Amino acid sequence: MASQPAAQLPLFYRNLIPLTTDLHLGHGLAERSELGFARETHAIPITVDEFVMAQRHYPIVFSDGADGVPLALVGLKEGENLFVDAEGKWKEGTYVPAYIRRHPFMLARLTPEAEVLSLVFDDSWNIVTEDADNKLFDAEKQPTQTTKNILQFCEQFEQAIARTKSFMDELNKLGLLMEGQAQIQVPGMDQPATFAGFRMIDEKKLQNIRGDQARKMVQNGMLGLVYAHLFSLSQMRELFAVMNPDLPRP
Repeated sequence: MASQPAAQLPLFYRNLIPLTTDLHLGHGLAERSELGFARETHAIPITVDEFVMAQRHYPIVFSDGADGVPLALVGLKEGENLFVDAEGKWKEGTYVPAYIRRHPFMLARLTPEAEVLSLVFDDSWNIVTEDADNKLFDAEKQPTQTTKNILQFCEQFEQAIARTKSFMDELNKLGLLMEGQAQIQVPGMDQPATFAGFRMIDEKKLQNIRGDQARKMVQNGMLGLVYAHLFSLSQMRELFAVMNPDLPRP
C-alpha cells in the first residue's frame, strides 16, 4: 500500500536537467495554477519537519524496506489522491507537503563524483519557459531573488531529509517499527475495512523501552514525532469516509 516507487527518478520527476545561464538566461518561472501531477499518487514523502502540520490532515506511515521513509497518505487506494480535484486543485485548507511544493526543482549531484549538489529541474512540465515574466537570471547572469528563493527552499528540504534519515535510523535501531494494519468498522458492514502494506510504530515496544532510551527520545524531540505519527493514524477514518461518501461514517 505504501511502498515507494521503483523508478530511477524520484516520484513525479521525468527528466532532470541543471538550471544554467547557458541554457536558461532568458527563462522565467511560470505560475503554477494546478497540482494535477500528484493526482494519481496516494502516498507523498514527508520529512520530520512536517509531522506536526501533516498529522492534522493525513495519516503518517512509513514505507517498507531498509530505506523506508515517512509518507503522508492522501488516499487509501493505489493511484488515488483524495486531496486533488478534477481541476488539479489541492483541497483548500489542508497542508500541501513540501515535496509537492518543491516540484519541479530539486538538488542533485550532476555526476557520481560531484561533492556539491546542483539545482536541477524537470523540464517536461513547462514550468521554466522563455515566455514567463518571473525571470530566473538577470542581465548580468546572476540569479534573481526567485532563483535564490527556490535554491533556499531546496537546501532547507535537503537538510530536513537528513534529519528524517537520522530519525528513521534511530527507529530501526530501537526496533520500534512493525508491519502496519488499519481496520475500520463501518455501521452496517459485517467485516471491517482493512488496510495494510505500510509500517508503523509498535506501541507495545514503545511502552517498554528502557528509561535512558525514553529520556533521549524526549530530549532530542523524537518522542513528539512518534506521537504525531500515532495520533495521525486516526485520519484513516476520515480518508475512508471521503473515499466512501455513501456509507455511514465509521
